[in-house]
Amino acid sequence: MEADYQTKLSPSRTLTDMEEKTEASGLDYLESPVSDGTIEENFEEELVNAPVIATGVDSLSYPFVDDEMEEDFSEVAKYGIVEVVGDDTYGRKVIVVSACKLPGNKVLDHALLLRYLMYTLDKFVEEDYSLVYFHYGLTSKNKPPLSWLWQAYRAFDRKYKKNLKALYLVHPTNFIRVVWQIFRAAISAKFGRKVMYVNYLHELKQHLHLDQISIPQPVLEHDERLLQKTSRVVQLPSVPQQNAKFHTPIQTQQFGVSLQFIKDNNNGEVIPPVVRQCVEFLSQPDALETEGLFRRSASVQLVKELQSKYNQGQPVDFHGDVHLAAVLLKTFLRELEEPLMTFDLYDEITQFQSMSKEERPRQVKILILEKLPEDNYQILKYIVQFLSKVMDRSDLNKMTSSNLAVVFGPNLVWAQAGQLSLSAIGPINMFTDFVLTHQDQIFII
Repeated sequence: MEADYQTKLSPSRTLTDMEEKTEASGLDYLESPVSDGTIEENFEEELVNAPVIATGVDSLSYPFVDDEMEEDFSEVAKYGIVEVVGDDTYGRKVIVVSACKLPGNKVLDHALLLRYLMYTLDKFVEEDYSLVYFHYGLTSKNKPPLSWLWQAYRAFDRKYKKNLKALYLVHPTNFIRVVWQIFRAAISAKFGRKVMYVNYLHELKQHLHLDQISIPQPVLEHDERLLQKTSRVVQLPSVPQQNAKFHTPIQTQQFGVSLQFIKDNNNGEVIPPVVRQCVEFLSQPDALETEGLFRRSASVQLVKELQSKYNQGQPVDFHGDVHLAAVLLKTFLRELEEPLMTFDLYDEITQFQSMSKEERPRQVKILILEKLPEDNYQILKYIVQFLSKVMDRSDLNKMTSSNLAVVFGPNLVWAQAGQLSLSAIGPINMFTDFVLTHQDQIFII
């Protein structure tokens, strides 16, 4: 087998022949009834010892645009190939790549696509994140050449792989298996353990909030066909229906309800109990000085356990776990019925980048002091003033205003559709960064 890994491929060669051989061997992920979980491999080769693959281009000298240049990615962004969809059950940012949205190879500039992927990931690689790849829809017409896949893997160096905590390959086929076998000797065992095969959408439920993911319709239909093929009766995940009925929350509930509901059931207290307790715990010197505060994920079991206790009005103990409290605070904000900055202000906030530097201070004050509801203003002020303490310890915790903006921006602002478009990420993060750095001038009331 080892000799197979040393196969040299020309840049234009496709995997069709190899896929046919794999299919002939009887290996077919599509028909596998159960996910095989995390890939475990006994190999320790580093990238420097990777097999020689004749790509025709030195992957380490792949041409990229100068960092200071603002590149126009509209030609790639319009397809919606890459999306950011909130946090997973572990409190990590989720980035989704859909193969069915890839246009034909004659239309797509693959070099531009690679830079676009790196541009997107650059916003999140400093914190823990997860990547979901919907494989269905990849055809001979839109399948990238093998040389591009190799260049992509080499281009995504350690800074991208370090905080990638999970890579979910949904509906894998023989194409993925062949690619994995070819690159096997070049992929470290540590990275390999982050990769999970997911044969059916319902298997994602334990890891992701499926209601936050806009699963492409072709992928949903393909999943249904697979389930029918294997004669399994499983409830399919789907985007919640507008007319769906929800259970009435109990009076002590704090997650997944409105700020008004929490206020009405907490003696008129504006600051929700979970927010106050998380902030007070995290305001301790040791917590404030924790490196990677708000970047690291926490045990999903503990997060759910504490959420349940908060919702039932029971006492909560963080047991000294700084990251647990940090994830709970972000989760509370993300699960509000309406974002703290409200749906009404979404359009104005996403226009922040187009404002001149001279008009930004005035416009932000109008937006926050005049347009934001009073209770939302008080909660925002409370959280931002706490985050200023975090910023004061940035020499130790590494959480500068820009790093905090990347973490909190998408949890303070999102569209009513629930989907966060990549074009909105930049303005939202810039707005949040501006609020954090000018908080002493904004929150004067």
